[in-house]
Amino acid sequence: MPFPIHRPRRLRKNENIRRLVRETNLSIDDLVYPIFIEDGSNIEIEIPSMPNIYRYSIDRLSKELDEVSKLQIPAVLLFGIPSQKDSVGSDTWNEEGIIQKSIRFIKENYPNLYIITDVCFCEYTEHGHCGVLCNHDVDNDATLENTKKQVISHAKAGADMVAPSGMMDGVVKAIREALDEEGFTDIPIMAYSAKYASAYYGPFRDAAESTPAFGDRRSYQMEPANKREAIREVSLDIEEGADIVMVKPALAYLDIISQLRNTFDVPIAAYNVSGEYSMVKAAGKLGWIDEQKVILETATAFKRAGADIIITYHAKEIAKMLKEN
Repeated sequence: MPFPIHRPRRLRKNENIRRLVRETNLSIDDLVYPIFIEDGSNIEIEIPSMPNIYRYSIDRLSKELDEVSKLQIPAVLLFGIPSQKDSVGSDTWNEEGIIQKSIRFIKENYPNLYIITDVCFCEYTEHGHCGVLCNHDVDNDATLENTKKQVISHAKAGADMVAPSGMMDGVVKAIREALDEEGFTDIPIMAYSAKYASAYYGPFRDAAESTPAFGDRRSYQMEPANKREAIREVSLDIEEGADIVMVKPALAYLDIISQLRNTFDVPIAAYNVSGEYSMVKAAGKLGWIDEQKVILETATAFKRAGADIIITYHAKEIAKMLKEN
């Protein structure tokens, strides 16, 4: 019927009615907080391009984990920075490697935290690429063999979930078979299924010391212009046994999240990456935006697009704001 019968503003009149008809609700339960852990001792270094985000050694990690636990953030995603790197990233499957030691520490001292481990090699190799090199490119199948060793090592240390991020063909199948053969049938896989070769990753490379020594990662990460390819990648990962699929980055790829939500009936994670985080922080510092409102609005957009899980460096800030409200 014509105006004035339909007046949509009736349902916007005050906060109570807006709450009642709100279509998308953001929760602390949606959040995963990434943490960078460096081998060594007495390390607490703020990452220059990521304000308020630090690299910690295990002996300083409790400062971060106490706050995460108090805020009731359910899960952490661990990234390791080893003391020694080599051509194949062998510290990734070392029983005394930085991630393995970190898992055991968290399990012993914070048993209620759910531990997800990033499964990749770029932080652990001298060349900064995501696997074994052959003729200046990553050898897909040789990298799969080392990935199997990495995930089994993480599982034995006590990881709750593994998250392969290297975009190797067949990696989910390789991981599922390796875990099952070793009796870790209950450990789920969160696949970085639609991981784009993005310019938004810059600050992360400061954090994880993972800048490639040459070239880039476009031969294994996805072309930013492609949408149909994301559907194919996700479909393959689900067929291979992925329990959760991820879109990374999130903000510039909301259309991908939405398309995947309309296509697949599996949990979807959105990774709100370092560049997205740092841009908000920079604009907030300059007073160009209301930083807190932008953080919540952006996270809500991920949910509205169809994400079930939000991996974000803003997780503590979001949790505090949600508790206050």
